[in-house]
Amino acid sequence: MSSSTPEFIPETTQDDPVQFATLDLQGRSHQISPVFNALELQRLQRYGTRRRFADGATLFEAGSSSFGMLVILSGRVSITRHEVLGQASQLREVGVGHFIAEVAQLSGRPTLVNGSAVGEVELLDISSESLRALIVAEAEMGERIVRALILRRVALIESNSGGPVLVGPRGNGNLFHLQSFLSSNGHPHTVLDPASDAAAAALAQRYQPTPQEWPLVVCPDGKVMKNPGNAELGRCLGMLPDLSGDKIFDVLVVGAGPAGLATAVYAASEGLSVLALEQRAYGGQAGASARIENYLGFPTGISGRALAGRAYVQAQKFGVEIATPASAASLLCDTWPLRVTLCDGTQVRARTVVLSCGARYRRPSLANLKTYEGRGVYYWASPIEAKLCRQEEIILVGGGNSAGQAAVFLSGHAAKVHMVIRGAGLAASMSSYLIERIAATPNITLHTHTEIIALEGDDDGLTGARWRNKQTGEECDCAVRRVFLFVGADPNTDWLHDCAVAVDEQGFIRTGFDVTRAACRAHGHGHAEYRAALPDRAALETSVPGVFAIGDVRAGSTKRVAAAVGEGAAVVSQIHGFLARLPVNNV
Repeated sequence: MSSSTPEFIPETTQDDPVQFATLDLQGRSHQISPVFNALELQRLQRYGTRRRFADGATLFEAGSSSFGMLVILSGRVSITRHEVLGQASQLREVGVGHFIAEVAQLSGRPTLVNGSAVGEVELLDISSESLRALIVAEAEMGERIVRALILRRVALIESNSGGPVLVGPRGNGNLFHLQSFLSSNGHPHTVLDPASDAAAAALAQRYQPTPQEWPLVVCPDGKVMKNPGNAELGRCLGMLPDLSGDKIFDVLVVGAGPAGLATAVYAASEGLSVLALEQRAYGGQAGASARIENYLGFPTGISGRALAGRAYVQAQKFGVEIATPASAASLLCDTWPLRVTLCDGTQVRARTVVLSCGARYRRPSLANLKTYEGRGVYYWASPIEAKLCRQEEIILVGGGNSAGQAAVFLSGHAAKVHMVIRGAGLAASMSSYLIERIAATPNITLHTHTEIIALEGDDDGLTGARWRNKQTGEECDCAVRRVFLFVGADPNTDWLHDCAVAVDEQGFIRTGFDVTRAACRAHGHGHAEYRAALPDRAALETSVPGVFAIGDVRAGSTKRVAAAVGEGAAVVSQIHGFLARLPVNNV
């Protein structure tokens, strides 16, 4: 079964219209299916085109039809969804005043459900672009529409339907990676084991996958793939659009973590065209945080997935194009406009580029580490991993805030959490409130001056790990099936060499005065004439004009979510300044 959770969904209350909570969908049918009255239907006319359909006509099909929103003006529409491998069941039948759409329609992605006319039907067909304009211009109706879109996505997630079907044996590492990818992106899906499900067994018998070809993936349009990569799956679901066109974006954001999403939201809301590239899942590393308790305005805390989820919907609301997974391979700045080449060879062009590409997880030097990734070794602590380690002993390596949040979260599921750190304590790298919580959690044991030196396993995955105390030399074998690694990250800047973006000794990107200072040092400390000859540079601008850096990848940045969001917002005014100085023929 899918392990996606509806954390990012806003629950409307009288006091706070965007308070997040666990949802009772059965009690919120009026919000899932709001009905427009006659006056509202009249106001909606200017946003769409009227269309008529005969009884029984197919209006749209899952996985292939794209639209913004369909409003029923007369007749009724039957909404069905794909269940298990080709079977379909009716979700509901809706009539006059109801509208048909969900989150995917904000960005023109294929619908996840099917629709057919019951009797003669007249619809108001509103495009994705017009839907976004409607949501912004009609505030009250827009709030009701967005809430309904999100709740409908949650309903599909909780019912494990409406998206791709993943078929594979339990414990398969490739299956886990795809499931994690979809869950991190809030995409509904179903997971079936051919050993226990007859339909899945029949599919496996038909396609005869080899051990390397698991899992089989059935896309919403019925296409079957063998062990697809994230990019192939993203194209199947419309998450990775065709970027091969000639469009020049005002802003190209590389990385959709908190900093990148903030830039996308603020830039798009101010009328700039924005494309955001994300190599795995929106939210970045912050999306893996089980609970952020020091983010301003959330006294009870908020999960990284919840914060990223609402920012992601907000970006779509303002028309940001988001491509996932889209990995940047090189930045080319020798010609105008700036160009980013993706790993598949596609080039996208933009007047400005914002680097919010964060960092890559560090991997300890363990001989067989890659063998057990997804089969006992994990770099995230989401509800998927939490279910895997229920009532088990686990090891968690790391002493930063992310590690602390993960340890506390997993302690609510695992029988015991062995927290392994190389230092003498947590005070140097972790917030005090987390240290206190860890100390107060009875099933978390802290092992200081300790590091993992070996992993052991079998065909089913990890079976144990060995650690060593660096002070005493004592080694210990621990029979665990789950090891979580939160050992820090390195800046994701290797791909910038073609553009010669200036970085510091650790690889973090220099910006603003830091670029000027480094250049002065390179040509003689205090060289006033050289310094005066350097061009003026905005605080978040790199050594390359029009290229900016924000968030964790920027040298000297405060490695906190709030700081990243602040930089993401601040850079937009600097982008406007840069664009205003461009020659007319380059704008």
